[in-house]
Amino acid sequence: QVQLVESGGGLVQAGGSLRLSCAVSGNRPRVHTLGWGRQAPGKQRESVASIASDGYTNVEESVKGRFTISRDNAGNTVYLQLNNLEPEDTGVYYCWYGFLGPNYWGQGTQVTVSS
Repeated sequence: QVQLVESGGGLVQAGGSLRLSCAVSGNRPRVHTLGWGRQAPGKQRESVASIASDGYTNVEESVKGRFTISRDNAGNTVYLQLNNLEPEDTGVYYCWYGFLGPNYWGQGTQVTVSS
């Protein structure tokens, strides 16, 4: 019912920045949560950040201060600003839609950070 398409990934040098976008479509209730997760090679997918329809945000400690999540007022796009990137940030970044947690996932966008 809900579709999500990520974009904005790419190759960036350590210390650089990237802005990821996720287009959200489909029938959705007014109250919901949008978020981002990532998966590095050989590791489980992990939470990165989320933002509720009231604007409340949650950012994981591992990226707090470097990553910022935001959304448009209609909830049609969710963004993830990546600053001061490190090689350890390399992985596939997925956006999600849900309530208490993810219910729908996008296909992901690759982020590669070189040293």
